[in-house]
Formats: sequence, C-alpha cells, structure tokens
Amino acid sequence: MKDFVKMTLATIAGLFIFGIAAFFLMTAMIIGIAASGEKQPVMPREAVLQINFAEMSLSEQTQEADPVSMLTGGSATTPLGIYSAITAINAAAEDPAVKFIYMKPDNVSGGIAQIEELRTALKNFRNSGKAVISYIENPTNTGYYLASVSDKIYMTRYEGGMSMLNGISSQMIFLKDILDRLGINVQLIRHGKYKSAGEMFVRNSSSPENMEQNKAMVDAVWKSMADEIAQSRNLTPEAFNALLDNLELNFPADFLEKGLVDELVSREELQQNLCDLFVVEKFEDVKAIQLPDYAKLKNTPKLKADKKVAVIYAEGDIVDGDAKEEIAGDRFAKIIADVRKDSTVKAVVLRVNSPGGSVLGSEKIKAEIDLIRKRGIPVIASYSDYAASGGYWISANCDHIISNATTLTGSIGVFSMIPDISGTLKDKLHVNVTPVNSNRHADMLNMTRPLTAAEIDYMQASVERIYTQFTELVSEGRDMTVEAVDNIAQGRVWAGSDALEIGLVDEIGTIEDAIRYAAFCIDGVESVNDVQIAEYPKPLSPIEMFLESFGGGNSVFAGTPFESVENAFKDWNASESGKVYARIPYEISIR
Repeated sequence: MKDFVKMTLATIAGLFIFGIAAFFLMTAMIIGIAASGEKQPVMPREAVLQINFAEMSLSEQTQEADPVSMLTGGSATTPLGIYSAITAINAAAEDPAVKFIYMKPDNVSGGIAQIEELRTALKNFRNSGKAVISYIENPTNTGYYLASVSDKIYMTRYEGGMSMLNGISSQMIFLKDILDRLGINVQLIRHGKYKSAGEMFVRNSSSPENMEQNKAMVDAVWKSMADEIAQSRNLTPEAFNALLDNLELNFPADFLEKGLVDELVSREELQQNLCDLFVVEKFEDVKAIQLPDYAKLKNTPKLKADKKVAVIYAEGDIVDGDAKEEIAGDRFAKIIADVRKDSTVKAVVLRVNSPGGSVLGSEKIKAEIDLIRKRGIPVIASYSDYAASGGYWISANCDHIISNATTLTGSIGVFSMIPDISGTLKDKLHVNVTPVNSNRHADMLNMTRPLTAAEIDYMQASVERIYTQFTELVSEGRDMTVEAVDNIAQGRVWAGSDALEIGLVDEIGTIEDAIRYAAFCIDGVESVNDVQIAEYPKPLSPIEMFLESFGGGNSVFAGTPFESVENAFKDWNASESGKVYARIPYEISIR
C-alpha cells in the first residue's frame, strides 16, 4: 500500500511539473511569435500599396495576430483597425512613394460598416488622382462592393470560381415547435411591438411587425450598397438589381458582358498589367507593401500634441461585471472614469459596435459618459455595425452622433425571458418537483413552474418602467418628445440611412469623420493633426490573447443559420431568469 501511495503521488507530481513546463514552453513560443512579428516594415522607394484580405482582416482596433491560431495552423491574418486603415490610405494618397493601390477583395473579412468606411477611404484616394486596381476570382456581395470603387476591375478568365454576388439575406429562426415537443414553455415579457428578441422562442413564424422591420432593414442596407455599386459602374440601381434577380451573373464572361468588370485576365496577363502601371518590364520589379505594414509606418503617435481626443471602443455585448471580454459594465465605467480624470483629454469619441445586452451595464456606462459631458468635454458617438438597444442606450446622450448608412441602430425596447421546464421534467423525464418556499413567490424564477398572473404583472411592471426610462433618456438626448420617441421606438431596428431621417442620428459618416468633428470641438485646434489620438481600452497583447483562449470556445453552430441566434444569446444565463435586457434578437453577417 505504501508503494502504491508513493507511486500515485509521484505520478501526480510528475504530471503537475510537466503541465507547468508545458505552459512555460508554450508561453515562450508565444513570446517568440510576438517578437518575430514586431519587426519594423521597410518602405521601398516606390511601391504599390496592396490590400490583400487573405492576409488581413478589418476590425475596430488594430491587434496582433492571434498566436493560438498561428500555432494551431489556423488563420494568421492581421486584424487592422478601421481608423488605422483609413489614415494609412489617406497618407498613401499624399505619399509620392505610393504609385497606386492593388486590392484583392475576395474573402473580405470585417463588419459591413467597417467595409463601408474602407470603401469611402478608397474613394477619397481615387479623388487624389491615384488609381485603385482590383482583381477578383470569387465575387461576393461585400467583396464586389469594395471592388466597385476601383478604376479598373480585373477578373480571372478561368471558370470554376463561385459567384456569391446575389444580394443580402437575413434568416429568422423560430423554435416554438421543437420547444413544445421538449415540454419547454418560454414566458416572454417585453415592451415594443417590434421588440422581437425572444420571439423565436414563443412563435413558429414571424410576427407581421418583425417581418416588416426585417424587410425594411435588409432593403435599406442593400440599397446603400447597390446604389454605390451601380453608380460606380455607370448602371442604374434597377438594371443592377435585375442582373441579380434574373441570375445573369454566373461565369466570368457574364461579368464582362454586363459591364461589372473591365477585363478577364490570366495570372500572367494580370502581372503584365501591373508592370505597365508601375512602369517596369519585369513583375519582380513591382515593389509592394501590405496595408497593415504601411499603417505601422504611418500611424505614429503625435507625442508633441498636448491635447488628446480619446477614442473609446465599445465593442461586443454589454454584460455585467468587469471581465475583459465584451463590454463589461464595471470595467468600462472605470475606463471612462479614467479618461474623465485625464486633464489632457479635450474631446471623446465613443465608437459603438454593440447589439446591446444588460440594462444595468448600459446604465453604468451612460452615467460615466454623462459625467464627462458635465465637465464640458464634448462626446461624439461613432456607429459601426451595431448601435442597437443597449448600444444606443449608452450613446443617445452624446453631443453628436455619426452613423454609417449600413449600421443597425435603434431597437429602443426591452424584454425579459423566464423559461418554464416543468413540462420537460414531468412529461419527458418523469421527474416531480415539490418546492419548499419561505414566501409565496420564492420559486417564481426557478423555471420549474409557470408564472402566475400576478407574477407576470410584476415582471411586466419592471419591463414597462425600464422602457419608460429608455424613451425618456432618448427624448432628452435627441431633443424629441417622449411621444415622438415612442413612435419610432417599440423595439424597432433601423438601418443608419433611415435612422438619419427619423432623427436617431445626426449625420452619415465614418470614424474618421467623428474624430475630425471631435478635434474641431477643441479650442485652438485647426486640424486633426494638432491632437493626439488615444485609444481605449488597450488591445490585448499576444500573451493576454493566449491566456484568454483557455476560457473561450468556438461556435457550436459556426457556418449555419443558428450561429446568429447563438451569438445573440450566448451571454444569457439561466440563473438570471427574469433579468431585463436591451438587445436586438440576433446578429447579421453580410458577405
């Protein structure tokens, strides 16, 4: 027995030591990868600025490539912050060393609003007198939307690629039938006839109001994209949409015949065209620098500037607590408080990319934004893909709101969900539950019985009170009557282009426009170059990303229509049944 105990303890000790050694070895590898990626890029005397989405992706903030993904053979694309991308392209327009931009937009990765902002920067680059050249093999909605800004669009002459340029679609999932079979009854308590978050659990088809808002939203986003594409290719929007409706874009020859590309080329012909533009004979002499590398060279802090514009990136679901993931209410409140206490910060840009979430977390963040404004510091909101529900809550009182045309915003409404699994327990699992309560309603949120009429009224009162609070804060921030807010609220989601017309935002523009607006709000500032841009929160280091990866997991439904549902409710916790949320029902991915 003694030997057995000794061997067991020795084995445990050995495994423990091995685990520690493996951890430090892995950490050393991560540090090595990070160090190897910190080499300063070199700018040729003359170069093509290359935007290749096989090697980069658009994000809200510039980050290091994910080290875990690099170690496991996954994608090693560099996440390039949209503002860094825009400022780099602006610098390239004035840089005599950059001759033109060459872009490969296949497999473009980034949110639709980020892509819209990149396209605007490319359009401005063209207006400087320099060319943008694109080459496509497998056109997608967002890929071609980007490519359409170009002076020349080349497409492979080889067939076998796949055209996914066919318009955009949003899918609604309804789970009531399967929940009924499982004996689960979801009790949805909400305010707002358009507040469809949770509707998927209580219906087997869309409500008329939900269908109305989804159709209007999809049409508005697509109109923004299609109008830009049509204008760039000298087509009417009607003619362009007819090509898609009649499935006339299948093979490369179709794109050429219909005027969507300028030339079909082989690899050698493409290289020769690039040589001609670069004015060299051999393709080896065409020098290129990738956009992320060029951004590193050009986006240097203006340390001499004594006035700061703080850019606070609020990206993800709004959750309670102080976790590093998502927009954690306590953590973000502290970040904003630190910004408020920095005497060198003279203006703030709140960059919102959030579908909403916790009402409590939203209110904590809004309270800190209000304190900044009380100090006389202007706060400008900049909207990315989403600024909906809680995302709108935290920004509605900002001094000025700038949205992208494709942003999904509004969704001024709240809801609560309390599942009742008593049918599952009794009829499916044959389990009987007998509560022992100190008070009459002690078990109302235990999910083991349906709510009584009095309990539903109790929950509804909470939802109504918070909805009133929401409409009142929007009324104050947007200088509208509560009645006017209620007319455009009711949980309805709006595209940014429509939100401008109804007064939820002040103008359509990019994060660059928001930062410029904020800078000009500062006394004595005549140019954005006169201020230092300070970003919050700081992006995770490779080591922090490595450590965070242990607590995360991949989507179970990745690549399926259920992925958007999973993303929307991944932070919903059964132990917090009855909590009131301000969130849109799902997340939309446009490719």
